[in-house]
Formats: sequence, structure tokens, C-alpha cells
Amino acid sequence: MEPSTKTRVLFVCLGNICRSPAAEGIFRAIVESRGAAGRFEIDSAGIGNWHVGQLPDKRMRVHAARRGLDLTHRARQVRPDDFDRFDLIIGMDAGNISDLRALAPSPEAEAKIRPMASWVRTLATRYDHIPDPYYEGAEGFELVLDLLSDACSALFDTLNS
Repeated sequence: MEPSTKTRVLFVCLGNICRSPAAEGIFRAIVESRGAAGRFEIDSAGIGNWHVGQLPDKRMRVHAARRGLDLTHRARQVRPDDFDRFDLIIGMDAGNISDLRALAPSPEAEAKIRPMASWVRTLATRYDHIPDPYYEGAEGFELVLDLLSDACSALFDTLNS
């Protein structure tokens, strides 16, 4: 594989229809708004294959659209080559992190895995993970978008410091 000058970031949740595509969309918007789009490759994936090919959950798309985000990613499952392709693989909760570690083909690949909550600043005392809003109401989706907005901003700052 040819070395890349881009920082390659993969966001991962369980099915790739709520949290990870939202993180992808938020991070992409931050990167673009700060004039750094050419310096990043951004994608998202799911641990499971239940929703492969589907758009993000309609409720997440509606809440994201209210914030000016158009989530058009099509769900896909984490692939073995993702561990070679990406520099940073970010799981949304402890279950995702555990599953990613089990999939990692080497210690070097496993070292790329990080929890999204490690970048949460404003609500860090209350959340050590990004909760799955799938079975929640509107407030669950709004909370996830708030947490991801905060964490993605901090992630951008960390990668550019």
C-alpha cells in the first residue's frame, strides 16, 4: 500500500445507521468548514451486516438535517482491509471497541482503535461512550448529535495540534 499524506479516519458503530454515519457527517462538515478537506479521508462502517446498503436511520437523518447535515452514507460492514487502510478506527462504545479488537489482525492494527468518548469534552463527566439512540426518542438522537459534535471538534483539534 502506498503511503498516504491524508489522515484516514473510520467511525464504527453496531449497524452503521445511527452513530457512525452521524460522526462521519459531522467530522466531514468540521473538516470542510476549516479548509482541511484535502487532508482527510473519512468513512464509517458497522460491526454487523444487518443494514448493508441502507441509508442512515431516517430519524438520524431528520435530526442531522436540522443541524445542516445531509447524511447520505450507505451502510457497510467493517472489512479486514480497513485495518490497513485507516490510521484511526473509532468505536462508539465498549462493545464496538471489543468487537474491533477481536477483528484486528495484528497488534499494530489493534493500536489504531480508539473510543469516540475519549474526545468528548463538555459532557465527559456523564458519558464514557456514545449511547445508541436506535431505541430512543428524539432526545436520544439529539444527545448523540451533541456528543458527536463535541467529540469530532476535539478530534479535529487533536489531529491538527
